[in-house]
Amino acid sequence: MQKLFEEVGSLDKRCYDKFSLNEDILMEHAADGMADFIRTKFTKHSKITVACGGGNNGADGIALARLLHKDFEVSIFYAKEVKSPMALLQQKRVKSLNIPTCQEIKECDILVDAIVGTGFNGEFDERLSQIIQDMNLSKAYKIACDVPSGYKFYADTTLTMGALKKDMFLDKHKDFVGDIKVLDLGISREIYEGETSWYLLDFEDMKLPFRDKKDSHKGSFGHLALACGDKSGASIMSALSATKFGAGLVTLVGFKNITIPHAIMYSHELPKNTTALACGMGLGDGFSDKELMKFLDNDFTLVCDADIFHMPILLEILKRRDVVLTPHAKEFVSLLKQTALADISIDELQNKRFFYVELFCKKFPHATLILKGANVIVASKGKFFINPHGTQALAKGGSGDVLSGLVGALLAQGYTPLEAAKTASLAHTKLACGYEGADFSLTADDLIEGICKL
Repeated sequence: MQKLFEEVGSLDKRCYDKFSLNEDILMEHAADGMADFIRTKFTKHSKITVACGGGNNGADGIALARLLHKDFEVSIFYAKEVKSPMALLQQKRVKSLNIPTCQEIKECDILVDAIVGTGFNGEFDERLSQIIQDMNLSKAYKIACDVPSGYKFYADTTLTMGALKKDMFLDKHKDFVGDIKVLDLGISREIYEGETSWYLLDFEDMKLPFRDKKDSHKGSFGHLALACGDKSGASIMSALSATKFGAGLVTLVGFKNITIPHAIMYSHELPKNTTALACGMGLGDGFSDKELMKFLDNDFTLVCDADIFHMPILLEILKRRDVVLTPHAKEFVSLLKQTALADISIDELQNKRFFYVELFCKKFPHATLILKGANVIVASKGKFFINPHGTQALAKGGSGDVLSGLVGALLAQGYTPLEAAKTASLAHTKLACGYEGADFSLTADDLIEGICKL
């Protein structure tokens, strides 16, 4: 698990004030880290073009060119006039070495984007837009210095300075950042980084429900009850994933005669030994208000998905002590509207995902949220976690039902809502990442089948 930060300017300042490291020292270490990455990955004398802006991001790029010019065929392209004191200093240094400059993006093996960094929040003018477009068309290996410029440059790798930035993990930026590597700035990352409430998850943070107690029976591993409504296929997929993920017993609760897999039970009443609930997957109009209220009239931990986010009963559900919510963007917009927190479009949400997640969690600190997306956000009690392993393969009907089943299985087995949410989300994405077929062919059945290989 790694820390995430809104900004790192305050972390840099702490280095200046507490550790007597000045801006020049930090920049030299940043450039040296980029140079080491390039030396390790590419052969000597490869052609490198470094596109530099006029600020400190450009200064990083100019310093990089200075460090590489003896071992590689380096050219500097100035996309903007050099203006910042550090950029002017770095430019003075490279001029004394006669490092060549170019007037346009050259054919090269490695293209480094150092035009603008984290401080840029405007729009590119026509010239810069064309430059970025030309850079994106290059067949070179593309490296972004700190962040891709304006999140318009398609990087193969982003070499970011000091610490991970939250903005890198907005869904709309996922196609631009490529692989992300954090570079030290002359001080260990552990010391450089401060306190934060945001973290980046990795598969090592997944705590699978391995069974280590031999003296056990099916009741030892919980009983998940799922509301089975109009679209029974959705709840069946959730039930199957829950069974595969370790729940000792799984029962669909509903009022229709349906054919179900043999591993799942069916009842019109909530089983007496229930340990967790799941509701919303394919619910539709399958329950009357009275029947739904009866299903929910208890203190069991509950996972909610899909249709429930458009129902008035959601406000009652949010009063529960332990509830896990698994909306996608459209459902979360509905959730925000129903709770009178915001009436926004999906685009507005995607632009400010972190803000609206924090807003929701501040009002409902007892709820655990899994906001699905290209980068999944898991949040609870003032702690926020991003699962960066989401993949387009999961953009298929039924994949969310599988996730709800994974969460429900862990809740039934006694996991806390937050641990269930983190582990289920990571397992869900790992199943997709490990799928060996074409990404467009992944189905909910494939995900369920893969659970046994986690």
